[in-house]
Amino acid sequence: MRHQPADPLLAIIECVSSPCIGRLAPSPTGLLHLGHAATFFTAFARAREHNGTLLLRNEDLDPQRSRPEFVSAMLEDLAWLGIAWQPPMLSQSTRLPAYRAALERLLTGGHIYPCTCTRRDLAQSLHAPHDDDEPIYNGHCRPTHPTSQTLTAANYRFRVPNGETIRFFDHNLGPQSFTAGMAHGSDFGDFLIWRRPPTSEPADIALLRDEHGVRLAKRHDALAIRTLRTAGLTPADVLARLTAAR
Repeated sequence: MRHQPADPLLAIIECVSSPCIGRLAPSPTGLLHLGHAATFFTAFARAREHNGTLLLRNEDLDPQRSRPEFVSAMLEDLAWLGIAWQPPMLSQSTRLPAYRAALERLLTGGHIYPCTCTRRDLAQSLHAPHDDDEPIYNGHCRPTHPTSQTLTAANYRFRVPNGETIRFFDHNLGPQSFTAGMAHGSDFGDFLIWRRPPTSEPADIALLRDEHGVRLAKRHDALAIRTLRTAGLTPADVLARLTAAR
């Protein structure tokens, strides 16, 4: 049976250092599938082969889609597969202060810079897109020279060594080489490492109440929009009632 490998970032094994350390990093946005099982078991087997350690990182950075029941299911499925890992499990959402401190060090060293480009800007870039969902960055926001700045609520990109070829040995694929930069033919450009947090400005609205001062609820059938429509009221009539009620 052939399968598409799971995201390569989900399982990383590092055996060049001592001791050997493997990592599982599933996202609790759904149930684990067969691709996850294949990737995770490979990481587990390699860590065990090299007498190393396997760590588990909970990638719960998507507040809209991450659910605690998926975390529980993930732990249960890993145990059922016989994949043992070294506790404690690290949850990304609890480590933001540590990541922010690392971001500040990179900024002080001039290794990163703020980027205001949107996804639409990137899609309209002159650089051809790769297999992922983002084309090679065209350097629109990249400063001419590395500078130390103050951290702001912005997206940040890592400044790659322009024109330099990165070489390494992959234990499955053999020797690998990728050219960094913005020139035509480059394999990757300045990549995004930090997204600004979503911000909101709440505006509380007073609740509507009936003539007795009781809060309107679905049980007020006579005031249901469908009932008002059936009675012949127009949208303008309904909006007028709302204005009067406030």
